[in-house]
Amino acid sequence: MSQGLSIRDGSVYLPAALVDTYFKGVASVVVLIRDGTLMVLPVHQATAGGCLLKLRNAAGDRVAQARDLFQDHDLLGLTAADLPVRWSSEMCALCADLPAGAQS
Repeated sequence: MSQGLSIRDGSVYLPAALVDTYFKGVASVVVLIRDGTLMVLPVHQATAGGCLLKLRNAAGDRVAQARDLFQDHDLLGLTAADLPVRWSSEMCALCADLPAGAQS
């Protein structure tokens, strides 16, 4: 079972365990890239916008499509599997370091 998030084709894939731990009841997230770190922040009000956390499979895995963000950072072709994550209380975000060489 995957414990980290994955990135492919401008989308962020979150396994059900991460969603249940950090995003339970959250319908959308904001995805940011800052200083070589991917950050996924929960959005608690629908009017605040963000990327929908779409249901990916019956196991409860989710996906957030953020093609524009990855394209803006010239990272649209980035593929990374099972990136380790940590919760940042300071940023109120789930964070994952981008692979070396992929940082914009």
